[in-house]
Amino acid sequence: MRTHRNGLKTALLFGAIWALFLGLGAVIEGGRFLWLFALFGVASTAYTYWNSDKLAIRAMRAQPVTPEQQPTMYKIVEELSAQAGQPMPRLYVSPTAAPNAFATGRNPANAAVCCTEGILHLLDERELRGVLGHELMHVYNRDILTGSVAAGIAGIITSVAQMALLFGGRQRQGNVILLLAMALLAPLAASVIQLAISRTREYDADQSGAELTGDPLALASALRKLEAGTQRAPLAPEPRVQSTAHMMIANPFRARDVGKMFATHPPMDQRIARLEAMADGQQPGITRY
Repeated sequence: MRTHRNGLKTALLFGAIWALFLGLGAVIEGGRFLWLFALFGVASTAYTYWNSDKLAIRAMRAQPVTPEQQPTMYKIVEELSAQAGQPMPRLYVSPTAAPNAFATGRNPANAAVCCTEGILHLLDERELRGVLGHELMHVYNRDILTGSVAAGIAGIITSVAQMALLFGGRQRQGNVILLLAMALLAPLAASVIQLAISRTREYDADQSGAELTGDPLALASALRKLEAGTQRAPLAPEPRVQSTAHMMIANPFRARDVGKMFATHPPMDQRIARLEAMADGQQPGITRY
């Protein structure tokens, strides 16, 4: 089973987002407060990462379930966790008709997997196994750390940019244009980079999850149903859901509510094509955004 830690693409994306952060800090008061921004960034990212499971579960109003309540879900996760040689995560179900699932938690020993009621009704057991394999690999690949750091830095860039506008009047005249440009464009660029990291992680989890279950076509079939199901029963793009959307296996919003550049997930047809190529014994190709 292949693991995808921090691949070259993710490393380059992180480099870009940190460059934005440092560049923005450097033009505010000559960079005198850059250390303060960095300290705040590390602290807030650490908090988000450490409490990622609680925050995501609360956002989806999910409740823990027992083996008696969800025997199929328990059986699948127990088998796949044992196969991967990892601890079994806590299991939750969210009382929403929108079909989706996500994994969260700071490490395999403190992880949680959540399914909505909608996905449990939509998928058969084989397809659900494919989805749960995908979600488990998000935990085992340490994607929660990657996503938390990216989201944390992107949020701090936005906060720093707002401060930059306040400090703008105190800058030397020659720096005003640069300051305003950075303050307006840096948050937009940071969000795009954060979403690119999320899309990269989805491809990795598709591939390694299919390797864990040994059944790429099961996940491909599940993704087809989820593509239609999320459009029939989308979630409202409210703040509590937006903070969790990047964790979900399928984009929970209507396609028209989000542009390609700001999508948290790769195009579903490309994900399915890569899985079908795996089933045919071909190596998935590199997909560009």
